[in-house]
Amino acid sequence: MKLADFDYFLPPELIALRPVKPRDSSLLLLVNTDESLEDRQFADLPKLLRKGDVLVFNNSKTLPAALIGVRPPRDDKSPQIKIQVNLHKKQGEGEWLAFIKPAKRVVLGDVLNFAENFSAEVKEKKEGGEVSLVFNKTGEDLVLALERVGKMPIPPYIGQKRPVDESDKIDYQTIYGAPQGSVATPTAGLHFTKNLMEKLAAMGVETHFVTLHVGAGTFLPVRTENILEHKMHAEYFELSAKTASAINIAKAQNRRIICVGTTSLRVLESAADPTGILREYYGETDIFLYPGKSIKIVDGLISNFHLPKSTLLMLMCAFSGTEIVKSAYQHAIRAKYRFFSYGDAGLWWRHG
Repeated sequence: MKLADFDYFLPPELIALRPVKPRDSSLLLLVNTDESLEDRQFADLPKLLRKGDVLVFNNSKTLPAALIGVRPPRDDKSPQIKIQVNLHKKQGEGEWLAFIKPAKRVVLGDVLNFAENFSAEVKEKKEGGEVSLVFNKTGEDLVLALERVGKMPIPPYIGQKRPVDESDKIDYQTIYGAPQGSVATPTAGLHFTKNLMEKLAAMGVETHFVTLHVGAGTFLPVRTENILEHKMHAEYFELSAKTASAINIAKAQNRRIICVGTTSLRVLESAADPTGILREYYGETDIFLYPGKSIKIVDGLISNFHLPKSTLLMLMCAFSGTEIVKSAYQHAIRAKYRFFSYGDAGLWWRHG
């Protein structure tokens, strides 16, 4: 399979720079099993689900992981340098991998100062502007420091068109996020409101939570023309014994499992054994789902519209079929749906 097979043209004005409000007033494209399409609103979701359905959410909370640090002068002749830092993966207590710019102005042992009493030392330099940083704070103290001086890591296609502001701290966060660790929000969940979740619960839809800490690698482009040569970034996830058991029971009763977002789907498909049984799991996944890969657990998927040539678009094609995805995306473009992280969503049912 070639990378070009997953390309499409998107008019720039359809890239959403802000979310709609209220959250559940966004559009929802229903992609039916007979391949027909329906234009709905996200608030219609209770009408599209039924009692006994199981919704699986990724409850990872996004950190304000975009920082501006200062590298102090090394001597009387060198200036201080501003360094852009984007954290992307936790390595240990107080240690994170990060992408920095300009990377050439930083060497091993340099200290980057972010605010009074908040700094990090460059422990290791890697390729492509990646470094390992060891902060002078750990645990909750580090989280509090990031919340004080960091900005939300909104995607580049938004950040290049407008500055990050205080509203992003609320807008770019799901209402149910709990364990902090993501540096990119599981955006399918942004459409849910408290009122909508209460309606779903009242009609007998089960909700369960998994955790996958999304890394900045989710924005890295696929650089190989043959997609089979692409290597996925690894991300940490947790599937509790309780959630695994609840989903196993629902599957045995032929009830539908609907993932809210591709990250939730990746958790379940990573944790499933060859027979489709889920068990408690804590670890990393670099699962790469593309057309031809089987989906064992998930029946439905709520997902935003993804970038051309992205691994997320390839996952959608694995789930619903490439031609169906292409047709649905072209419909969404003609109907002027809003695309990407702050955009509209689709409810997709598995085909095949």
